[in-house]
Amino acid sequence: MIMNLKKFSLVLVASLLLAIGSCVPEKDIVFLGVKNIHVEPGETGDPVLKAEAMFNNPNKTKMKLKEIHVDVMVNGKLSAQVDEKFSLIVPAKSDFSVSFSAQLSLKELGLMDTIINLLGGKKYEIEYLGYVRVALHGIPVKVPVRYKEELRLRL
Repeated sequence: MIMNLKKFSLVLVASLLLAIGSCVPEKDIVFLGVKNIHVEPGETGDPVLKAEAMFNNPNKTKMKLKEIHVDVMVNGKLSAQVDEKFSLIVPAKSDFSVSFSAQLSLKELGLMDTIINLLGGKKYEIEYLGYVRVALHGIPVKVPVRYKEELRLRL
């Protein structure tokens, strides 16, 4: 009787591990970059960065995008944070994009210098650091985001 209970427990644990393992994507979601970046005047006076984050789902299974959490660094200084919740279906074996906006903090960059530089079209190094969270069969998976580019921003 005890031997059957041990076998049953072993089979149960193995089944649970197999079930959990099958809920993990075969391949990681791939962060492809950021496009359609533009800056608009914001309601508070600080500019608003608007863009689309591009991803690829190489898996045979559709997923659900749940969250984006990304810090926006301008010339190495934290200037904005994107923290948005979603319930977006991500098709299998496809590229997809997610629009986001971030209120830039001119205080961190120096108000007068930034205004003069934005009006003059100065180049800035923009870096996006963070993650997106997707769910596969209800199991959440974090996808890292790390992207850097140099942009000429102009209001």
